[in-house]
Amino acid sequence: MKLKKVFIFYFFVFFVLFSTANICFSSDRKLMMAMTTSTDNTGLLDYIAPYFLEDTGIELRWVAVGTGKALALGRNCDVDILMVHAPQAEIQFIQNGYGTLRRKIMYNDFVLIGPESDPAGIKGKTVLEALSIIGLKKVFFVSRGDDSGTNKKEISLWKNTGIAIPDKERWYIQTGQGMINTINIAAEMDAYTITDRGTFIKYESGFKVTPPLVILAEGDRVLRNQYSVVKLNPDRCVDAKHDLADIFIDWISSAEAQLLISNFRMMGKQLFIPNTRDR
Repeated sequence: MKLKKVFIFYFFVFFVLFSTANICFSSDRKLMMAMTTSTDNTGLLDYIAPYFLEDTGIELRWVAVGTGKALALGRNCDVDILMVHAPQAEIQFIQNGYGTLRRKIMYNDFVLIGPESDPAGIKGKTVLEALSIIGLKKVFFVSRGDDSGTNKKEISLWKNTGIAIPDKERWYIQTGQGMINTINIAAEMDAYTITDRGTFIKYESGFKVTPPLVILAEGDRVLRNQYSVVKLNPDRCVDAKHDLADIFIDWISSAEAQLLISNFRMMGKQLFIPNTRDR
């Protein structure tokens, strides 16, 4: 009986030690990412995270914010890796010493959406022509106004029209919110806005009939929407999990993960196009 008690005691000690070690190991295998609201809205990360966990044993966690805020989280070393979509800001981020690697992983495009009645009469115009008409006619336009990748693109488009950026005009509404909320506000106002196509498909999927806002300008080369992962600088963010970040970068660029991205659909529509070869 005494021997049996000794055995049970040591078995219990072994079990506690093993469980503790396993918990510690699991906590070390969590990768924290700052990512764009568009990839979160579409459900892409919910879709690929289980595959990443199965292939690598690493649990992917994320916070969804605009690209400007994501880059700020990277500068402050509050996360381990970034997934963003503002190329010039990302390049500047690396040039300033906050990151060491930018890997293109996928793209879609931006679209200009508005009421089907199209009060400004922009349907069939290029996006720059459409914005110029909206500005001249002073028709309501809703902007995210949050320094996100989409907001940065929108501002660059206004600049390219040759007219002043309408940040203080009464017809130009800045929400300071994410893309889905901005679209819903635009719909309530019968206004125009710019969104990434993936989020528009998500918005569209919520209606059994034609949604209040539809695509009115699309397809211009300037509307390409590139997504990349950015590795933080190990010399600055010494506590970030750079080894896990490297694994994720290699994994998301692999043929298997790129196929997952290609196969990710909503309403039968492809949301993102992989571009491993386009670096």
